[in-house]
Amino acid sequence: MLPKNPVVADVFATAISGLIALTALRLWEETAKRRLFEQIITMLVENAVLSDLFAGVITAGAIFAFLRLWQETAKQGLDQKLNRKLVHISIGLVFMLCWPLFSSGHRGAILAAFAPGVNIIRMLLLGLGIWKDEATVKSMSRYGDYRELLKGPLYYATTITLACAIYWRTSPIAIAAICNLCAGDGLADIVGRRFGTKKLPYNRNKSIAGSVAMATAGFLASLAFMYYFSYFGYIQESWEMVLGFLIVSLASALVESLPISTKLDDNLTATLASIFVGSLVF
Repeated sequence: MLPKNPVVADVFATAISGLIALTALRLWEETAKRRLFEQIITMLVENAVLSDLFAGVITAGAIFAFLRLWQETAKQGLDQKLNRKLVHISIGLVFMLCWPLFSSGHRGAILAAFAPGVNIIRMLLLGLGIWKDEATVKSMSRYGDYRELLKGPLYYATTITLACAIYWRTSPIAIAAICNLCAGDGLADIVGRRFGTKKLPYNRNKSIAGSVAMATAGFLASLAFMYYFSYFGYIQESWEMVLGFLIVSLASALVESLPISTKLDDNLTATLASIFVGSLVF
């Protein structure tokens, strides 16, 4: 029932009309947004190239979000060696988690490899001193020297990029190479520094605990991704593949423990061992 005062009644009617108009406008906006969202989703589903480009943006965003996280922890004073290994462990594994976003075939592999490929360029620019980024250098180097990025970090980015572009998600070689590089080598250093009192007789720079941790972490991470990719139908899990992963992880840990890996770089030698042995057993 409207108020008897005509002025109050007009104000009340205006308020009701405004509320109805605002509600209608809001419903129209939500409908338009929903239609636009549906159109975008349909376009991405029907156009594989756009879908891959969108997946590449998501993947690059995830990688750089983690890089930014470890830059901040480095700034906050987290132990530099531990921080570097957290970068080492996380980036490659997060990258592989994003592989199902891409389409099958060579194009999907190349577009997926673009994200770590950009990191190769970053490592070159930073390692040559062309680009200055103290936080990145501190989070990825042993001693804070930007030239270190031309060794381990560059080998790391190159390995992940090539494993993706060449072998892709249908090959257990890609899984073994990245898992032994990231989880295996990363945990080896952390465990070796904390519990590595007993050194290897043929390399006093390496410990028994570190080598065991590398083989174990690389093997378990490989199994996890075997089941992850088999869920999407990219590979078929089997006991033969499990045995293959075990052999590759043991070989990778053995090569990483050799003196030559200390002289060169274990990011390079361990990865080459994983790919070589993997090509024999898979």
